[in-house]
Amino acid sequence: MIYYDVTKSAAAKHRSGLVRVNRRLREALGDAVRESTGLADAIAAGPGDWWLTTELFSTEERPGLGDFLRTRRCRAGAVFYDAIPLKLPQITWPQSVARHPGYMKLLAQFDRVWAISQASKDELLEYWRWLGLAEVPPVDVLPLGADLGATPRVTTPRRSEGTPLLLCVGIVEPRKNQTLLLDVCEELWGEGLNFELRVLGRVNVHFGAPIAARMKTLAKKYPQLRHIEGAGDAELAASYASARVTVCPTIAEGCGLPLLESLWAGVPCVGSDLPALLENASGGGCLSVTAGDKAAWKAALRRVLTDDALVARLAEEARTRELPTWAGTAAVLREGILRH
Repeated sequence: MIYYDVTKSAAAKHRSGLVRVNRRLREALGDAVRESTGLADAIAAGPGDWWLTTELFSTEERPGLGDFLRTRRCRAGAVFYDAIPLKLPQITWPQSVARHPGYMKLLAQFDRVWAISQASKDELLEYWRWLGLAEVPPVDVLPLGADLGATPRVTTPRRSEGTPLLLCVGIVEPRKNQTLLLDVCEELWGEGLNFELRVLGRVNVHFGAPIAARMKTLAKKYPQLRHIEGAGDAELAASYASARVTVCPTIAEGCGLPLLESLWAGVPCVGSDLPALLENASGGGCLSVTAGDKAAWKAALRRVLTDDALVARLAEEARTRELPTWAGTAAVLREGILRH
């Protein structure tokens, strides 16, 4: 039996990337798992069972977790996302900054860990080396699915009508770097370029308020700008279907799920040249831009807004390239568990 940890995600009201990964993977695993809230099931599990978690945790948040990992009879597996709280503590949720060092150390007590990209795998292994841990579990790369819920993959050309739409999906916070995007779009609008910018994402309660306020102010001058919080799957899919390109000006990522979902919708993505994003961008359909370089981003957005041939080529690459699916993600996990 595989006990699938939903302690936090089952009660979550927001739609963060971690919650979406937990729920998509749970759906893809189907009857192969039994949902587990808390540690009661895991503590009772036997030698032939697994406890699998895709959540973040600490011994303070999960009383008894440390004892469970030391004395458990079952095997344990975990999905690792990134080391961003260690690299960018000044713009990361305080709770995450406090939790993450202990969380990454606890992962060394699992039987197997899956990282969501080669870049995140390298970060975890490097942290374990820095800690001087003598024994660590195997770490494999787990490709996340690109499929957007029940939305079929777009494999045929879309008709482009109306004002071009740039779509940015992700939590509003400094890490996602919407500030650079707003700066660039304001300049392009000021120069007479006609396009819309739509930002989908909740606001980080610690660091996102100034960016949200900036969007509200800028939208009064340029009504082509819209910010939508709490978009569901249907609205997300509709936004992808309307977009000319998606934009990911982020400065740190573990994988970059919006990039994959954009490609699933047949929409090219303009994204930062981060190692984690490049792993998926290199297959086609993407235009990579130096992270944080305002001039480079302005030039890139001008290109995709004015060069129909470039966008058509990138869209064709997006529609025809191979993309991972959540069914494939689940298969990788199942294979790793059976192999262990």
